[in-house]
Amino acid sequence: MASLSSTWLLLLLSCLALALLAADAEVHHHEFVVQETPVKRLCKTHNIITVNGQFPGPMLEVREGDTLVINVVNRAQYNVTIHWHGIRQMRTGWADGPEFVTQCPIKPGGSYKYRFTIEGQEGTLWWHAHSSWLRATVYGGLIIRPRENKTYPFAKPSREVPLILGEWWDANPIDVIREAQKTGGGPNVSDAFTINGQPGDLFKCSQKETTAIPVKAGETALLRFINAALNHELFVTIAQHKMTVVATDASYTKPFTTSVLMIAPGQTTDVLVTMDQAPTRYYVAARAYVSGQNVAFDNTTTTAVLEYDCGCASDFGPKIQPAFPALPAFNDTSAATAFAAGIKSPNRVKIHENVDEYLFFTVGLGLFNCKPGQLCKGPNNNTRFTASMNNVSFVFPKSDSLLHAHYYKVPGVFTTDFPAYPPVQFDYTGNVSQALWQPVPGTKLYPLRFGSVVQVVLQDTSIVTPENHPIHIHGYDFFILAEGFGNFDPKKDVEKFNYVDPPQRNTVAVPVNGWAVIQFVADNPGVWLMHCHLDVHITWGLAMAFLVEDGYGELQSLEPPPVDLPMC
Repeated sequence: MASLSSTWLLLLLSCLALALLAADAEVHHHEFVVQETPVKRLCKTHNIITVNGQFPGPMLEVREGDTLVINVVNRAQYNVTIHWHGIRQMRTGWADGPEFVTQCPIKPGGSYKYRFTIEGQEGTLWWHAHSSWLRATVYGGLIIRPRENKTYPFAKPSREVPLILGEWWDANPIDVIREAQKTGGGPNVSDAFTINGQPGDLFKCSQKETTAIPVKAGETALLRFINAALNHELFVTIAQHKMTVVATDASYTKPFTTSVLMIAPGQTTDVLVTMDQAPTRYYVAARAYVSGQNVAFDNTTTTAVLEYDCGCASDFGPKIQPAFPALPAFNDTSAATAFAAGIKSPNRVKIHENVDEYLFFTVGLGLFNCKPGQLCKGPNNNTRFTASMNNVSFVFPKSDSLLHAHYYKVPGVFTTDFPAYPPVQFDYTGNVSQALWQPVPGTKLYPLRFGSVVQVVLQDTSIVTPENHPIHIHGYDFFILAEGFGNFDPKKDVEKFNYVDPPQRNTVAVPVNGWAVIQFVADNPGVWLMHCHLDVHITWGLAMAFLVEDGYGELQSLEPPPVDLPMC
């Protein structure tokens, strides 16, 4: 009888705790109108696609435990979807957003209501279009603060400043990728990088609008960097100021101090900066980290300005030239490697030594041979660029979304035979025979049992060119156990695994001519895209998807689809 009473008491206390948490949480309603908006950059006005006429789009600010309800109305001429990058979407895969993966696109004139709750995540994330190359201009920040009575695991900063790094074409980005898809060649590179939508005063017609960050001497600011660029990893520095990294991808880190950040597309980095220099003006600067050989890239530098409030004469400000920081060389892989090595989880984490799924995925480029009647402007003018994982170049369906087809058991949309290992083993980072350069197109998923422990080796290849690939998994965070160069050696490289405090991320920059090993638990049912976040590469097929099966009962099962889910 006593045991029964204690069970009821525990149940009652659990219910009260849940009720208190729910009472603490808010529901935020927003309307996102996707529309064409005239925007002037680099002396020219372009009609770009925006949300609510803003570029960048609206900044969403919530607390952990809150629910977001966002009605997206498409008044543009293109199909669109919105992805909430890094949100776990526990059981709410219908709100994840990648086109033809978790939903069919919102057609012009249509709308769709994304609804999801943010559980167990704090920090900086972001949202962006996940349809063609619309994310070039359709993106914004998503800031998740601690609950009301919780604090940051560091001293409260004097101010918080989101800084979104972007990429600007002096053209319509949709036309840029459509032209590349037509010819099979590489797309034209961007004309500028941006910080909060502005190229900075190194560019013509840009000085007055350069992003300014007002600060006061002695204070500490929290700068929230987001790399929303389409096709470039970026180095970031601040003249004469050190940065202390405290979080990446909405996961706190052990604080570590650095003068250089390397942020890949999709990644976020939160840094504390103490204003301990002479009160004047200092550039925040970003430019490309380029690891590919003979790859065209945007070699420009974007800037914002850190402006001290010195309390002096009114002529202080734009008349004073800001101090310029030292930036790494474009191809400085050692700087990128040193930065990645500094990121660690703040405390000991649970790493599973008993792994259910050992997977080995090659990631890299390839070439398709030209077919009769095709335009082929790849290398040698008789090939077309492609990309693959484990020699499968991913083909997105058109008649249905993968999640809808899975839920309703629609045949013929996908297969579940994505290979766990490369079909042919070879010297991945050596001189690869051209017989292995041509992948097989397919819509293949890899099935995972709910609750299984998954460990994936992500291995870059030197096919066409080796390159650092930022690999993102939707619906999951993962621990990065180790990174290295060359071909992964399961006997020797296991010794490098960090089983104590590996970093937790949602996007890993797989080293050029190297590898990364990640681990996660498949605790979120649904279909989850894994892809390179260089958009040119996902366009070419550098992607796959995990199909995570339902577990037992409602709390381990995918929710039913919303009534307004768009149909193809």
